Amino acid sequence: MEMLRRSSVFAAEVFDRSPSDKELVSQAKALCREYINNRLNRAGLGAPKLEYGAPASSGGTMAEVSSVLLWLGDELEYLRPNVYRNVARQLNITVTSESVVSDAFLAVAADIFSTGVTWGKVVSLYAVAGALAVDCVRYGHPAYTHSIVDCLGEFVRKSLASWLKKRGGWADLTKCVVNTDPSFHSHWLVSTVCTFGLYLKAVVLYLLREK
Repeated sequence: MEMLRRSSVFAAEVFDRSPSDKELVSQAKALCREYINNRLNRAGLGAPKLEYGAPASSGGTMAEVSSVLLWLGDELEYLRPNVYRNVARQLNITVTSESVVSDAFLAVAADIFSTGVTWGKVVSLYAVAGALAVDCVRYGHPAYTHSIVDCLGEFVRKSLASWLKKRGGWADLTKCVVNTDPSFHSHWLVSTVCTFGLYLKAVVLYLLREK
């Protein structure tokens, strides 16, 4: 009976524990790789093929998260297609080095989350990563896409891990439901995309000031 009780306690600890920072970052990077691959394929750019890796504690849950993330990203990009295209040009940068790409991405990320964290902003971050990766491949620097994945992972570790833990991890994203009614313009994605233009303008000024 004592052995059975201990087994029950152990099982509860395993399934109830919060994901670690390492797991959250690993999963964030795996989601980013899949998001970028999807955007490259959609743009007719099959290379480079980013290896997904195996998200920690994934099972079928992370596959569902990835599907929801891609779907919400589609919605976001559909609402404001010009915002998530030619991001490098909007930021007034030339894709000439990994450091330029990394600095630009991190600057945008910092501005997006400067007033707090929401799932809408998280989706926006992935949309920026996908769009910037497309720019890198189109300008002949497919290897830079790996830097984008690494930068997103590092940003999650430093700025989003605590927020994600409070929500039980990435699976919380699957609770976001888009209203399919034609009058859904009050949806949280709309508020995200409406403010993103301000982020881009702020980051352009920031990058110009740093040159």
